[in-house]
Amino acid sequence: MRGFYSRLFIAFAVLLFILLTGLGVVLGQFFHIVDIKADAIVQRKYSLYLFVLIVVTYIISLFFAARIIKHFTKPIDSVAETAEKIASGDYLARTPLVQDAQQDRLALSINQIARNLHEMSIMRGMEKERLKTLIESMGSGLLMFGREGSVNLLNGVFENTFGYTKDELIGKPFKDIGLPTNIEKIIEDVFLTEEAQEKQVKHGQTFLSVYGAPVIGKHGNWLGIIVVLHDITELIRLEEVRKDFVANVSHELRTPITSIKGFTETLLDGAMAEQNVLKEFLEIIQKESNRLQLLVDDLLELSGIEREGFDLHISKVTVAEVIQDAINIVSGKLIRKDMSIEMNDFSQITFEVDRDRLIQVMVNLLSNAINYSKEHTTIRINITESDREVIIEVKDEGIGIKQDELPRLFERFYRVDRARSRESGGTGLGLAIVKHLIEAHGGHVAVESEIGVGTSFFIVLPKGSEK
Repeated sequence: MRGFYSRLFIAFAVLLFILLTGLGVVLGQFFHIVDIKADAIVQRKYSLYLFVLIVVTYIISLFFAARIIKHFTKPIDSVAETAEKIASGDYLARTPLVQDAQQDRLALSINQIARNLHEMSIMRGMEKERLKTLIESMGSGLLMFGREGSVNLLNGVFENTFGYTKDELIGKPFKDIGLPTNIEKIIEDVFLTEEAQEKQVKHGQTFLSVYGAPVIGKHGNWLGIIVVLHDITELIRLEEVRKDFVANVSHELRTPITSIKGFTETLLDGAMAEQNVLKEFLEIIQKESNRLQLLVDDLLELSGIEREGFDLHISKVTVAEVIQDAINIVSGKLIRKDMSIEMNDFSQITFEVDRDRLIQVMVNLLSNAINYSKEHTTIRINITESDREVIIEVKDEGIGIKQDELPRLFERFYRVDRARSRESGGTGLGLAIVKHLIEAHGGHVAVESEIGVGTSFFIVLPKGSEK
């Protein structure tokens, strides 16, 4: 774009040329009027002098005019150039000052506009980056549609959930995306009703809570809709666990309560008169009461372990001390089934644990090994250590567990053989308590089993407490 200075200078030059040409014509005619009798040589000299004089005057006038025009128009050209840069997005452009109050007013105004736009650009960039970070950091999938129903925005969670990319979806109508039918129906309902919609849908093995709502501008104008997809698979799983837990607790409590109530009613109906029957029934009632008490105690124990703020009383102990105390507790069961325990030499191994809690863990594991093993068999306890960990293996020669049941073995109330578990007096909470106590120590528990051969439980504990 040609500058204001160039345009004004050209205009002045043309105008001056016209004026001087006209002046020359007038002066040339004046010579003829004054001295008509002058010869041709004088006339030529006069014309030549006149032409030279006009040319010199024209050049001198252009020189001074250029200086004057440049002085007054250069700031305007500079401002115009700066304004063009600002318009093109260069907010760092500035107009130099010329130390003239009137001319600098425009330059100062343009520079202030540039500074304001630069600050606004920075703020807008920061807000845009914050919005992008917020959208990408969301734990939920986000999808935004414009008024015409095409995709304007989506985040990484949505891409990962459905396997799409931004380049594939931006600008596409929602019906061409290929979303599941139930999600597409929610989007369509929001467009039709202009009201928020929320439903739970299943996508493969994932459960999603889909929320769609219209986006309304400040002045009430319709901008489009936004859809948020939150993964609630874990919540659904936890709800199922809760339902199973309530059902299992109810079932486990109902059995002893029904027995106690039934035998008590029988006694009250007249069976107390027979001493043999009375003693037998009272023994059954006592057995069921003990079982009920054991169940309640285990539930309270498990609840206490899972409660926030559960503390361990850590001390340095030897593995041999803990194992021997646990064996002493279950020694009566070993004698009744004529079973034995074999151990490797681990007398020098020490670690930092809650002694009483680890004895409780070992009693649970040894009790299970005894209950699910045949008579005259052997339980083997193998202890190994590394620089940081101690591994305790409890291996029995029992009935074994199917491979597909191993992942659920540490769930509350899960029983491999319900009938046999009930006969052994177990509550179905022992292994759940074991898992929680070992994890509270910063360790983990694992299991290996083979049907008809036996089962091995592995406890891995850090030598130093991680609590």
